[in-house]
Amino acid sequence: MSRPVYLGVDVGSVSTNVALLDAECLKVVEKVYFRTQGQPILSLQRALSQIAGRGQWQVLGVGATGSARRLAGVILGADVVKNEITAHALAALHVEKAVQTIIEIGGQDSKLIILRNGVVTDFAMNTVCAAGTGSFLDQQAARLGIPIEEFGEIALKGRHPVRIAGRCTVFAESDMIHKQQLGHNLADILAGLCDAMVRNYLNNVGKGKEIREKIIFQGGVAANKGMRKAFESALGTEVTVPEHYDVMGAIGAALLAAEHLQSSKRTSFHGFTITESVYQNQSRDCRDCPNNCELVDIVKDGEVIASWGSRCGKADWGLDQISREASAFSAMMS
Repeated sequence: MSRPVYLGVDVGSVSTNVALLDAECLKVVEKVYFRTQGQPILSLQRALSQIAGRGQWQVLGVGATGSARRLAGVILGADVVKNEITAHALAALHVEKAVQTIIEIGGQDSKLIILRNGVVTDFAMNTVCAAGTGSFLDQQAARLGIPIEEFGEIALKGRHPVRIAGRCTVFAESDMIHKQQLGHNLADILAGLCDAMVRNYLNNVGKGKEIREKIIFQGGVAANKGMRKAFESALGTEVTVPEHYDVMGAIGAALLAAEHLQSSKRTSFHGFTITESVYQNQSRDCRDCPNNCELVDIVKDGEVIASWGSRCGKADWGLDQISREASAFSAMMS
């Protein structure tokens, strides 16, 4: 017998995350964390294929979020598409009703979400500089010849963290190399890097924000115990990492789908057979006006199923079944 579930998908620049929530208790029953590797459609198909092979599922609703949420929404036939702020906030509240601050650090960006009485009141994002994000930490671990999974454990062993300039990835790396050449041990250098990344986050993303307890730390970087300790030292309070920290965006998307379909609507989900389809992205220029907009056509098995990219919106289509967002903030507050 198929198990009734809600499906949530978070497709970002670095990772593609999928979560299945039990339809009754809304607990995570399966999850997949995949590297996007610059191929969001292929990574989404692979993730869905893996999830489909783990059981018999009756998908009652689908939600999509992440930087490629529109693309994922069209491919999946998503019932709801929302920005990451909404998804991460809802997932954190599902785990801890008393949460007032969410620290979310992913592969390419960082977010800070402020909640009061269960409502998002403010947020900030850093999408310009990669300092302190997962991709930068991955790069440094590779340069040092250590598995990224061991980065945090080694950093925890640091007894005298060195001072590293963390406002820029280039300066941080050169500073680390200099400290190595001076003879500082690896643990102290990694601990110093964690401290620098946290300072950078608080001075940029967290600038002017009132960070209150209870604090939830989520996103792929939350796996790094050195980063968690650095946040706790800087903030002087406990920072909680939830069990499914790595797929919180997908969990939030699934919760949004469950909420959206409460009135017994039928899902628009195209089914797991989409893993067998062949998708292509085709770029073209619109010559209808002097804007010369760059359009993207999404092609499924030789048929164009969606198109977007025009500034005026007249060339965009294929998104009628999904919730559109007038702006990130208005969508967040809806």
